Amino acid sequence: MVTQRKPKPSKYLAVPTRPVNVDRDRSVAGLLEKMEGVGFGGRQLAESHRIWLDMLGDNTTIICGVSGSLVAAGMRRMLSYVVKNRFLDVLVLSGAVVFQDLHETLGRLHYQAHPTMTDEELETAEVGRAWDVLSSHEEYREAGEWVSGFANQLDNTRPYSTRELLHLIGRELSEISTEDGLLTSAFKSRVPVFCPDISDSLLMVGIASARFEKKNSFAFDLAQDVLDMVNIYARARSTSLINIGGGSPRSFIQQTELATDIVKQPARGHKYAIQYGNEAPSTGGQANLTASSDAQIYGKLARGANTAFVDCDSTISLPIVITSLSQTALKYMKGRHRPNFNFVGRDLGIEVQ
Repeated sequence: MVTQRKPKPSKYLAVPTRPVNVDRDRSVAGLLEKMEGVGFGGRQLAESHRIWLDMLGDNTTIICGVSGSLVAAGMRRMLSYVVKNRFLDVLVLSGAVVFQDLHETLGRLHYQAHPTMTDEELETAEVGRAWDVLSSHEEYREAGEWVSGFANQLDNTRPYSTRELLHLIGRELSEISTEDGLLTSAFKSRVPVFCPDISDSLLMVGIASARFEKKNSFAFDLAQDVLDMVNIYARARSTSLINIGGGSPRSFIQQTELATDIVKQPARGHKYAIQYGNEAPSTGGQANLTASSDAQIYGKLARGANTAFVDCDSTISLPIVITSLSQTALKYMKGRHRPNFNFVGRDLGIEVQ
């Protein structure tokens, strides 16, 4: 018989892991709740869901950055659901996400690739590839032509912020689309959308085509985007950050936290932060991403911020977390005082209750 020794008391060895039992009747939300008791990526995934609920219950302004080819990979409906139900308040999208969303909202599709397909045969067929997802060059050109025609309808006597342009595109698409995407959902839910790398997208190719063919003088006012974001920060009680991927959206959000000097307000840092995707530094065994980054030093995260770093492909983590939110978020939304935005021409009105 093995003698069981009583472990020595330790402030570190206080919370044991809790193995997850198989339960065929458990919901996705119920499974994530059980996963809060495990370690590694499973715990971070579960904690990201819990932190997102905390954001909704705390009346904080939730800013979400999205990059990569997530729409092409099939995440459009998931992301649109989050926008439509106001599980976030502000969107910062990469140029690729914006164009792919516009492409699908116009009724086009992306397709699955097969491993036997070669780049040579795809090029001959005028088919583009992003990892294992395909797109039609001809259909992308048609989407660019739509953008070109839209740009020609705008007032070319003044520049536009990306936030204003994407609001107007969302309005136009809402009148012709049969299924909501990110831009149409944002328009209908009055969620501002920014695109800091809009020049690195086929959307800009369409706008450049309009200038070449019609000699219009459409131009962007990128400084207004920065001022709009700074004013959102300044008016918010507190802010929360959700990064899906990295790149320009994440950089734009983080620089804005430092740009509050413009309105003579010190950086206070995000109260909550979640990173989905593998573009953040390794946590090195930490329970969250706070201690493994420079976020606190530069004021990007508040001291004691609740954070989660989910080092997992977003096409895996998002369906799980967002499906769970559809089962759990309602009670948090009932008492939520979210910011209200008024879109009047080039100006963004911000009301916080």
